[in-house]
Amino acid sequence: MTLKDAIEGKEYIIKKINTDDEELDAFLFSLGCYSGEAITVVTRRRSGCVVSIKDARYNIDNQLAEAVEI
Repeated sequence: MTLKDAIEGKEYIIKKINTDDEELDAFLFSLGCYSGEAITVVTRRRSGCVVSIKDARYNIDNQLAEAVEI
């Protein structure tokens, strides 16, 4: 299951980041988005979703949400 399929308000644990792009992987890591970390979808939008990681909120697009496996 990916972050794109997550239910709003429910906390999930990130299992894996599915990307071959090292730059994208480093960016996600800098946000605190890595394997074993808790993540919550706060709100869904047409172009993506707002997520909460470590008490911070980020807006991510659908392509990025599909790369985060929960």
